Amino acid sequence: MHEFGLHAKGGVITERNADFATIRLRIPAGVLSAEQLRGISRIAEEFADGTVHLTMRQTVEIPHLDPDRLEDAAIALKENGTPIGAERDEVVNIMACPGTERCKYANIETINLAKKIDERVFGKRVPTKIRISVSGCTYMCNSPLLNEIGIIGRIRPLRTPGLCTGCGTCVEYCRECAIALKNGISVLDEQKCVQCGICIHSCPYDLLKSEFAHYQITVGGRRGADPHVGRELVEVETEEQVIDVVDRIIYWVYRTAWSNRLLGDQLDEIGFDTFREEIRKEFSSGTAT
Repeated sequence: MHEFGLHAKGGVITERNADFATIRLRIPAGVLSAEQLRGISRIAEEFADGTVHLTMRQTVEIPHLDPDRLEDAAIALKENGTPIGAERDEVVNIMACPGTERCKYANIETINLAKKIDERVFGKRVPTKIRISVSGCTYMCNSPLLNEIGIIGRIRPLRTPGLCTGCGTCVEYCRECAIALKNGISVLDEQKCVQCGICIHSCPYDLLKSEFAHYQITVGGRRGADPHVGRELVEVETEEQVIDVVDRIIYWVYRTAWSNRLLGDQLDEIGFDTFREEIRKEFSSGTAT
């Protein structure tokens, strides 16, 4: 199970009433089959009080479990494909929005990417908790910038001179007010553009193209009473690069970070700028700006 024993596993949480424990499950991207849902229901009824809690991080908790039954519950959960997860100084459950599978605003596939990241780094022990969120677009419904590692799908729009009809559709859809009609054609203010890709998707004549589809990776975000936005680390173009960069971040945190402090509070102390320079030299595309 874990080198420190099942009861010390991060996904086992002692409740306010110490006679009981809550079990947090490993559910990458929050995706479950109907059969797995039925299995969780059966396990909650057999080993606990029959209730479950849907968490903020797209996983499930089974509360009010007798710790003496923990090992049997863990076996049943593993057989169900929903094993005990992580909570403490570890890489915890990987979040993802629906991505291009279902969301009309998404620029990247997210679910399978989250599962690949989970396979690579989930549960790794590090000095400080690492939360990872994958967002298909810059609307960022699952708040990647407020996680220790955020991954955001972006598209830089390309306008072909002489083709715009001046219909104004992209102006209407742009939430950042980054596009205006001037002399009968749409003009982009690149300082306001967040590379959401909505203008590309909305153009009724398919005249706007993608110049640079990519993943923006940020580090050091946090929620809580004093929320901080993560800092941009790098822009990459492929899933494989995303997974490799995430792996490098985890190793860097493991080797340099201090315990009992959030990652965002110690970025400067552990050399974030130097690390960012190294990562950009190795992974940056020449297309990024």
